[in-house]
Amino acid sequence: MIEIREATKAQAAEIASLIMTAMTDDCCLYFCGEGHGLEDFRSMMTMLVEREDSQYSYKNTIVAMDADSVVGVSVSYDGGRLHELRRAFIEAAKKYIGKDHSGMDDETQSGELYLDSLAILSEYRRQGIARRLLMATKARAERMKLPCVGLLVDKDNPVGEALYASVGFKYANESQWGGHPMKHLIL
Repeated sequence: MIEIREATKAQAAEIASLIMTAMTDDCCLYFCGEGHGLEDFRSMMTMLVEREDSQYSYKNTIVAMDADSVVGVSVSYDGGRLHELRRAFIEAAKKYIGKDHSGMDDETQSGELYLDSLAILSEYRRQGIARRLLMATKARAERMKLPCVGLLVDKDNPVGEALYASVGFKYANESQWGGHPMKHLIL
């Protein structure tokens, strides 16, 4: 039986791997500087999940658990806190992956709980876990008194877009992030 609950710091490595799944290897490598690869990125992301002041923090994460294993994640945060929370990523990127991302575009704004990452282990997909995580994320937005959940979906990801539409996400506008054309959807 899959249980949906708040993440713990001890789950950082599993959460970081799932965040990287959501980002895709190409996107992770896009963020790396010369001479750095996916393992450097994984080390950095694990450290960022362990922190409390990072957009990727375990404090911003809801997990799907099968016994003691993390099989899915939803990472979301108050869009109004983007710049404050992103500082940890910018500092870590300089140290761990040799790249300065201080000029990165904003992917969210005030007034939404931004769904940064949603990922399910491949062997657990198509079992309704993503839908349950999305509903838990919506409930988090309501508890935080934020009017909506927002996310970016790659324009070349019709399967992801269909999942989001199936739970009520609607098109808001076009966006660009991580070198990819995106759609901004809200719920």
